[in-house]
Amino acid sequence: MCGITGIFDLQAQRPIDLPLLEAMNQTQYHRGPDEGGVHHEPGLGFAHRRLSIIDLSSGQQPLFNEDGSVVVTYNGEIYNFPELTRELQRAGHTFRTHCDTEVIVHAWEEWGEACVERFRGMFAFAVWDRNRETLFLARDRLGIKPLYYAALPDGHLVFASELKALMAHPNLPRQLDPCAVEEYFGFGYVPEPRSIFAGVHKLPPGHALTVRRGQGGVPASRCYWDVPFAPLPAMDEAEAAEELVRRLREAVEIRLVAEVPLGAFLSGGVDSSAVVAMMAGLSDDPVRTCSIGFDDPRYDESEYARMVAERYHTRHRLDQVNPNDFDLLGKLGTLYDEPFADSSALPTYRVCEQARKQVVVALSGDGGDENLAGYRRYRHHLGEEQLRGLLPLGLRRGLFGALAQVYPKADWAPRVFRAKATFQALARDAVEGYFQGVSILRDDLRQHLFSPGFRRELQGYSAVDVLRRHAPQAPTDHPLSLVQYLDMKTYLPGDILTKVDRASMAHALEVRVPILDHKLVEWMSGLPPEMKLNGSEGKHLLKKAMEPHLPHEVLYRKKRGFAVPVAEWFRGPLRQRVHDQVLGPRIGESGLFDMDFVQRLVDEHTRGARDHSPALWSLLMFDEFLARSGADTACP
Repeated sequence: MCGITGIFDLQAQRPIDLPLLEAMNQTQYHRGPDEGGVHHEPGLGFAHRRLSIIDLSSGQQPLFNEDGSVVVTYNGEIYNFPELTRELQRAGHTFRTHCDTEVIVHAWEEWGEACVERFRGMFAFAVWDRNRETLFLARDRLGIKPLYYAALPDGHLVFASELKALMAHPNLPRQLDPCAVEEYFGFGYVPEPRSIFAGVHKLPPGHALTVRRGQGGVPASRCYWDVPFAPLPAMDEAEAAEELVRRLREAVEIRLVAEVPLGAFLSGGVDSSAVVAMMAGLSDDPVRTCSIGFDDPRYDESEYARMVAERYHTRHRLDQVNPNDFDLLGKLGTLYDEPFADSSALPTYRVCEQARKQVVVALSGDGGDENLAGYRRYRHHLGEEQLRGLLPLGLRRGLFGALAQVYPKADWAPRVFRAKATFQALARDAVEGYFQGVSILRDDLRQHLFSPGFRRELQGYSAVDVLRRHAPQAPTDHPLSLVQYLDMKTYLPGDILTKVDRASMAHALEVRVPILDHKLVEWMSGLPPEMKLNGSEGKHLLKKAMEPHLPHEVLYRKKRGFAVPVAEWFRGPLRQRVHDQVLGPRIGESGLFDMDFVQRLVDEHTRGARDHSPALWSLLMFDEFLARSGADTACP
């Protein structure tokens, strides 16, 4: 795994500022501590930080074709590179290395923009073709690897794996995007294609961008792949389970190629356990597995990980982590660059830290919940959709909207008893209702949180518009498949994969994600919804398929999140820190927030009257971002 960055002159062939390019590259040293490389020519500069995984002795980047007219800088792994290499050699291309990187330059020569459709893996890369005066940027289908870009006022395009590399450029505008701020406090992250800065974009998953010098700016990116949700031919459950195991095993197998120590995360959940089970069947040597345990039994899953480790005789490493491990708070702002409000980033950082002590590559089980309907919220959404179907939207808005106004809020109660939230969901359409279920701060709370001036800046924009933009593109109208699709476009790349990428790369650890193999994803999307969510049981087919491979206690236990006790921290050891930062000068002077309301949130939470930990954590992470970013809070 690596870090990439570059500068491209959109207008002419002005000399590239080499010290600046090198400084941008150095900000991503953690992504590739093994080697660094730079290529520059009139109007173009590419830079690269390398974490060596395959072909350790060669494969340095930037890497060129035979005559040096095509150059690539690349982050990721293309797992089908041996087959592509043979095909390209038959077409007359000459290879000088045995790494997957070289496939990209020859594939570009042979297939042009369509080359990206031939790659199977996780990647973000930039190709420069001097003869065509063309820069081509691409990101993998599911968004496992990140790619930021920005057109600068001086006529240059800059790109990088992480925002911090772009922030090293003195000409990068730092104005906040007001819509991105609204989205952050709605979702807990800034979904693609926005970034927190108005002039910086993320290339969305499954998209490519072609820029030609002198064409007059940066065009819109194009989508080259989408989750199909095309129904599969009829099969019974036993046939589907057998096929799922076969496809998962194949997706795992092609991810076992490495010239460095390789292992797996083993949380004790179904997904990571399934990956380890497949790995064990493919290797003569014991699989290296790692997990973390917590002193607090509410968060500890290490016993289930131990069951799987013992069954497959893995070389298991368990490290105990204090659930009050909040020393990393200051590091998160540097790690994620943008505000990022998923508190499970803390234990994710620790498990990556521990894994790196024994492996350089780790396979993970990420993607199982989105693809096979593992989240409890899917079950709740289907129940609400059944109720919505009983009355037209106009009647529901009036009836349930009125009930939601008068019914008391009960965050402390089990979800089934939170009638206010249920009434609010029933008063909305399916997309609005689902957004209220996944948002960290509901609409009414965000309205009160923001200052009147900032609400005017938003001009009526709401974070739910992110889902409204994706919903019409969904190739399905089934209510379960629709929300799975929405999660794959937002939560999966914006939260889950971002969290793992930054936490792993902070330790120069490569994480591979077999459940997000795009061929496997395409197949799983076509399964009947009832094979994914069967009554109240999510991931039904995966559990059935894994019954011969995993203990019953692992497969059919209650699902736990990778959580930390934030609410308790804010009433205890972090009480003063919350007061100092959330009510501090950076938040107060930003002009974005109603500070009287923020004071109320702090007071109510501190005395135990309400649980406002999601809002307070989001504000705390926003303050950490402001402290490090030099952001201009005067929104454009």
